Amino acid sequence: MDHNKAYSLLGIAYSARKLVTGEELVLKEVRRQKARLVIISEDISEKTEKTIRNKCQYYDVQLVKAGTREQLGGAIGKDARAIIAVMDKGFAAKLTELLG
Repeated sequence: MDHNKAYSLLGIAYSARKLVTGEELVLKEVRRQKARLVIISEDISEKTEKTIRNKCQYYDVQLVKAGTREQLGGAIGKDARAIIAVMDKGFAAKLTELLG
């Protein structure tokens, strides 16, 4: 697992506008079947994790748990973020490899 590379890649994906963050937006993109990968923080609330996990399973979207809210937020130059959806197939594949 190379989290530093993954965080760098998240920053690049964010700059390329290939990410959405926040529960509402992520769920919307999962339902639209546009999300390729959903990343949740290790310190996410159980209730939120269950909601996201169920939606991802239903819509067959890959889910990865990695890093803290601060690490995920910091990777994209923002405040703490508990949920990130990757919209691009290429970024999603590479992030899955790095976080897997």
